[in-house]
Amino acid sequence: MALLCGIDIGTSATKVLLCDEKGKVLATAGVEYPVYSPQPGWSEQEPDDWWKATVAGIAAACKKAKVKPDRITGIGLSGQMHGSVFVDKNGNSLRRALLWNDQRTAAECAEIESRAGGRKKLISMVSNVALTGFTAPKILWVRKHDPKTYGKTFKVLLPKDYIRLKLTGEYAGDVSDAAGTLLLDVKKRRWHKGLLEKLEIDADLMPPVFESPEVTGTVSAAAAKLTGLKAGTPVVGGAGDQPAGAVGNGIVRSGIVSATMGTSGVVFAHADEPVPNPEGNLQSFCHAVPGKWCVFGCMLSAGGSLQWLRDTLWAEQVRVARKAKKDPGDLYPKLIEEAAQAPPGCEGLVFLPYLTGERCPYPDPQARGAWVGLTVRHRREHLIRSVIEGITFGMRDQVEIMRRRGVAVTEVRASGGGAASAFWRQMQADMYNAKVVTINTREGGALGVALLAAVGTGLYKSVPEACQAAIRVTETLKPDKATARVYNALYPTYQSLYQSLRSDFANLC
Repeated sequence: MALLCGIDIGTSATKVLLCDEKGKVLATAGVEYPVYSPQPGWSEQEPDDWWKATVAGIAAACKKAKVKPDRITGIGLSGQMHGSVFVDKNGNSLRRALLWNDQRTAAECAEIESRAGGRKKLISMVSNVALTGFTAPKILWVRKHDPKTYGKTFKVLLPKDYIRLKLTGEYAGDVSDAAGTLLLDVKKRRWHKGLLEKLEIDADLMPPVFESPEVTGTVSAAAAKLTGLKAGTPVVGGAGDQPAGAVGNGIVRSGIVSATMGTSGVVFAHADEPVPNPEGNLQSFCHAVPGKWCVFGCMLSAGGSLQWLRDTLWAEQVRVARKAKKDPGDLYPKLIEEAAQAPPGCEGLVFLPYLTGERCPYPDPQARGAWVGLTVRHRREHLIRSVIEGITFGMRDQVEIMRRRGVAVTEVRASGGGAASAFWRQMQADMYNAKVVTINTREGGALGVALLAAVGTGLYKSVPEACQAAIRVTETLKPDKATARVYNALYPTYQSLYQSLRSDFANLC
């Protein structure tokens, strides 16, 4: 039996997953590490912490599965996108990596737009606008503020690609993750030499890029000695966390979209052709499926809005739960049960979920949350339901942008916190005007890259074939026509409220 390994370098922890060729998960293990914030808005990690966690995670997962690491036949890598690892000619990390949520590079983003010839020209080059989270502005920041490190830099790697270097000794990346650097020609799936020249970044600093299932190297003798893996074990290109998670959810053909609600909310769609992104409010990247593309949006406070409500209005219950070392998340089913007592539309109460600013559909850091339409009739159940509806309207914003861009949305696969509740899954079907399904796994990115390894090692001919073998639908919900009519009538008002309040939000900041 083939034994596949998916390694996902997350922001809070590295997850190692073991599965067989049918995607049956045998064991998972997670190892945490710190995030450093030496100044407000800065977010950094030690790349060698990822490597130590990878080594420990492989050992822990294999122990759980009661197998030896040398039985693993293929390895896939996933990880947090956009991070920057500066390494010297010996492959050693030169400084802490700047992460996806680091906000120090606003000036560099403006510089990139200017050097590119404006925002529209930049989008025409790399299909996206300059965001502080992306890698390119981080490179410019280090060049300006840490020239000693920059002068010693041999390669700039993404987080998972540093782990590839430690495992194989090879410098390589994949096109799905590289698309998030803002330096890849997304349409042609190669580094954009013209933009690199405009930014005066040496093209040799960037590693070769491959398609996600391609074998990019094999486990070295040194890594085998340290991890117990067999020297020569293939390691495939892998993918950034969003495309990898999409593979793990089976989002590998047109018409299927995923809606994932964690703290943030991401709507992700497969595309057979590059998706136009003229406004830059979506991310338009290469997919982990060879020769295919993807598009996704991200609202910043999806589950985060419900968590805020819980922690604010139910603070005492949260405190008691934590004191008793119980999971405060156990309160969510009670909140949702109460929300179900209020009618759809909450009798005119609307919640705007912009508690930490917004990214999609409005790239506005000054956007703020609000309840609008509050009356003496409204009770606690209305407050809860309006928050859940506001979050789901925010997800619908992304779905509607995709539809306007020509992306088909025939099926939405719900995952994350929004998939844990049947009430919320049905609300999504009613809001999106599409059937909402759940699948047999919630392992996401780690499973996705394990399936990529299955393709790269010849167990399957294609990524869709691997997903078809491993992933199946377990529930399908269709829109309730009456409720959908309520939401369709309310949605234009929800959208107009941001436009009406935008200048007031700016005045409040």
